[in-house]
Parts: sequence; C-alpha cells; structure tokens
Amino acid sequence: MAREAELRLREQLSRLRSLPLLRGAKLSGELERLQKQLDRIVAEPSDEEIWRSVELARHPERPYSLDYVNRLLDDWFELHGDRQHGDDAALVAGIGRLRGKTVVLIGNQKGRDVKERTRRNFGMAYPEGYGKAMRAMDLAERHRFPVVTLVDIPGAYPGVIAEQHGQGGAIARSQALMSRLRVPTITCVIGEGGSGGAIATALADRVLMQENAIYTVISPEGCAAILWRDAGEARKAAAAFKPDAAHCLELGVIDAIVPEPGDGAHTDHGEAARLLGDALGESLEQLEGQPGEELRRRRRVRFRTIGQVPATR
Repeated sequence: MAREAELRLREQLSRLRSLPLLRGAKLSGELERLQKQLDRIVAEPSDEEIWRSVELARHPERPYSLDYVNRLLDDWFELHGDRQHGDDAALVAGIGRLRGKTVVLIGNQKGRDVKERTRRNFGMAYPEGYGKAMRAMDLAERHRFPVVTLVDIPGAYPGVIAEQHGQGGAIARSQALMSRLRVPTITCVIGEGGSGGAIATALADRVLMQENAIYTVISPEGCAAILWRDAGEARKAAAAFKPDAAHCLELGVIDAIVPEPGDGAHTDHGEAARLLGDALGESLEQLEGQPGEELRRRRRVRFRTIGQVPATR
C-alpha cells in the first residue's frame, strides 16, 4: 500500500508541474505539500535501485504482451501480416474486449525459450512488424476503437534485411500515423522501452510505465560503449541517464506508473495483469468521449514539447 501511495503522489506531482501557470494561480503551495508527503514515504532512487529496474525489466520470467492479452482481453482475435512482405512474430496485433470495451491492442512479444526467442527475434520488430501495427491502427481508426500498445523491445532491429526493407522509414511512418489518429491511444511500457523501436508504437495520449520497466533512447550497454568504450560500464550509464519509471515520470516523459506485485511482475503474472488492467481501464475512462481532433491536437503538442526547458527571465 505504501508503494502504491508513493506512485500516486509522484503522478500528482508530475501533473501539477506540467500545468500552465495561469494568471493568479498559485500551485507552489500544493507542490510543496505533495513533495513533503513523498519525502516522508521514500527517498530518491539510488543507483543500485535504478540498475535493479534494468534487471527486472529484462527478467526472463516477466510477463510479455500475450501473457497480458490472455488475462485481460476477451474475444481476442489476432491479426497477421502487413499485406506486403509477410508476418513478423516479434510484434502482435489484434482486436479484443478490455473490461467490456472493444480495443485494438499492439504489443512486442519476446520468447520464453531459445526456439521462440529466435522466431520472435527477441521482440525486436522488422519493418513488417510496424506495417502490421499500422494496419491495426487503420482498422481502429475506421471503426473508432481505442488503441492500446504494450511496449517491450530492447531496440529497433539493426539487421541488414531490416534496413533493406526500410526500418527507419517504417518507424517514422508508424509515429506519423499515431500522431494523426482521432481515437484514444494508450501506451504502457511493460519491460524494456528501447529507442526508436519503442516510440514507434508509443506516441499516445496517455503513456504509462510499469514500476520496474525502463524507457531509454539507448541501452545502458550501448551508452557505455559510446562514452567509455566499455559496455561493462552499463551500471554507470544507467545511473547517469536514469531510465527507471520514477525518473521518467519526473521528467514528464510518462503520465503515470503502474504498480507491480511483490518483488516484480515476474513473481505473480495474475496480479500484475490486474494492476495493469486497472490502469488501462482508468485511462480509457479519462479519454472516453473526447473529440478526436482535440485528442490529436493535444497529442501532437505533447510530443513536440517533451524535453523543452522553460525560458528563464
């Protein structure tokens, strides 16, 4: 309960910090009150805690997209293929009912054993995967279904065939399509949210992260290899760019943190699914009924202003 209270306070602080300061409005007192409450509950995540999030995000027993589909969606019907080159098993897409509401769900899918990991390419999609995702998004737009995406990808696949098939262009087109959608879109990073491979399906109205997920522009090992020419310095890199959920919320990259059971989602798939379902259901309710043009306008503004530093007088 204490952990859930902490996450709720972090979310409230993030929302208040992102509000435009209207004339006569004074938010500093409320911010200070919430910050004091948060300080009493928990201190700033340490470098060790940040690295623990990296390890848990990669845990081989962590629930994957289809684990959540099987527990949360009724009447699931999976789509296959991009209608150009073929089907990419690294990314799943389909239609189902989430707590009574029809949604289109798209998610990265890793494998449990060597054979499945090879077939699914460790969750790293080819251009065909993004083509399938865009096909599913078009279907959602046509029939006015909300789009839910679950992100769990180490990074965009850099293989020769992927590049020959237009990997960069596919990622860009997927982002452009998500920015144009007039239906509610919700993303949750459920494990690794790596680089362009992640943002390709994460340009959403509401972006969530599970408590022990990570969201990065580059892997800690990749960052360490560039900065120190030594991938073994990954812990130092992670401590520097802070890919954990608490810091992503503080930076305004995400909107809320989804709690996990016990020592991580891998310890109880059923409870992890319940907590994720609650968060997705709440987000759907918040976005339901909002005009499509307004959703699109706010989504575009949000992603164009991420990372901007307010001008100082």
